[in-house]
Amino acid sequence: MEALLQLSALELRDRLASGALRAVDLAKACLAQIERREPEVQAWAWLNPDHVMGQAAKLDAYRASGRPIGPLHGLPVGIKDIIDTAKIPTENGTELDAGRVPKRNAVVVSRLLQAGAVIMGKTVTTELAFFGPGKTRNPHDPGRTPGGSSSGSAAAVAARMVPLAVGTQTAGSVIRPAAFCGVTGFKPSFGAIGRTGIFTQAPSLDTVGVFAHSPEDAALLAEALCGHDPADPATSEEPPPRLLQTALSAPPVTPALGLLRPPDWQQADAETQAAFMELRDHLGPLCQNLEFPSAFAAANRRREQIQFVEMAKSYRRYEERGRDRLSNKLRAALDDGKSVSALGYIESLGMRTVYQGVLEEAFNSLDAIITYAAPGPAPADLESTGSPVFNGLWTMCGVPALTLPLLASSEGLPIGVQLIGRRYEDGRLLRTAAWLVRHLRNERAPANGMETADG
Repeated sequence: MEALLQLSALELRDRLASGALRAVDLAKACLAQIERREPEVQAWAWLNPDHVMGQAAKLDAYRASGRPIGPLHGLPVGIKDIIDTAKIPTENGTELDAGRVPKRNAVVVSRLLQAGAVIMGKTVTTELAFFGPGKTRNPHDPGRTPGGSSSGSAAAVAARMVPLAVGTQTAGSVIRPAAFCGVTGFKPSFGAIGRTGIFTQAPSLDTVGVFAHSPEDAALLAEALCGHDPADPATSEEPPPRLLQTALSAPPVTPALGLLRPPDWQQADAETQAAFMELRDHLGPLCQNLEFPSAFAAANRRREQIQFVEMAKSYRRYEERGRDRLSNKLRAALDDGKSVSALGYIESLGMRTVYQGVLEEAFNSLDAIITYAAPGPAPADLESTGSPVFNGLWTMCGVPALTLPLLASSEGLPIGVQLIGRRYEDGRLLRTAAWLVRHLRNERAPANGMETADG
């Protein structure tokens, strides 16, 4: 059973589709792994083994009937606890929503069920998807943060409790925990996945993302979630992209990469900076140095202004119901948002177009930008979820972002490598990421600091 959990989601999908593996057997293996690891990792906000096994049994019976199965048939998926699940608690990481049970599924949950996935349970989120940490611990070291706000989703995948999980990102809530926990995290282009039925933090930034063990597995899950959501104006009526087919294909030419020291790059620790320089040297002529104009220096504050202003509006009902029960960090962010002038908010929104224009020009000669995913490995501070300083710009610009566990600290902790792609070219980014993993596996790694994805 344990060997099953080392297989990729694509391998599991194929075995489930052929009948070589039953959904109930995979579900049992996941539940057994949860029983082993959950006391230490604490990734789950809600989990009911009977509910899991009931879904799996129905899927096995459905397949046995000979009817067509979905692209995620029998695959267990963890769901962040800000995503509504009908008749299953969704408490948004706050005592103010304790006991809340939605009547309807979020659009992404409906799509998972249509694709044949097993809804494994609800994964822990931080307080209202902000910085107040939940109970989850980092699977590599329980004394370290798993990141946030998609803490449980990242940790559950890293601990092999599930092959796939869903999260959200408003600043760095997919990329950062994926980097800290040593898995692949993928934040698609803004508007790729509908958000109806998901807790709203900042509508101009909120993006659904996924966790997996490879770019190809991330493509499998993300493709099943993409598509138009009539109630979400950020989504498009265009046909959803073929992410998996593109991710599995070979690039037509060797990808061109650019290594960027992002705004506030000095916040990266010395070991992380050295590891990225080593990665650049190892890639040689495939990777050029990239610099952005000085206008990007204020990008993180611009993103904060947008996020905090919109949070002040979205969270008003929580302040009215119990401001004193919100964390100090959350109250400070809401007060910050209220202090931003209308002019300041509009100017920050306008700068997004400026940043996007620079990125568009860069991608005329690059397939992907390589940059830090986080300032370093997961901090040994359970009162913090780490800094999104190297993520917010990309969320603000709406471009696809992905992190790979390609580097390791001297203590053996994961250090994520973040790849950024052109807006709406998510498949190309996934393909480039998959190529990079293969390239580094086929090349001899440097002696210090570098690992390949998943070890």
